[in-house]
Amino acid sequence: MDEAGEGFNVKITDDELKGRYSNLLRITHTREEFILDFINLVPPQGIVTARIVASPGHLKRILRALGANLERYETTYGAIQESPDPGEVDSVH
Repeated sequence: MDEAGEGFNVKITDDELKGRYSNLLRITHTREEFILDFINLVPPQGIVTARIVASPGHLKRILRALGANLERYETTYGAIQESPDPGEVDSVH
């Protein structure tokens, strides 16, 4: 799969360039689309920082691209330890 934007002129606003932090992802779907809610969870509540809606076919391409990039990252920097579920993390007092 080609890298995003290869062969295209892609613009990004200053606000989007800052990015969004997320430590939780909620995924729902209908027959026609997948909805990915990226959430910043700070117990006892979280806030959706970004929502992506994609067709099933596009989501499959996204998963393939993520897998390929994760593999390249781990080949270069070593295996990544999976983070615990945010609900399992002890709170700091």
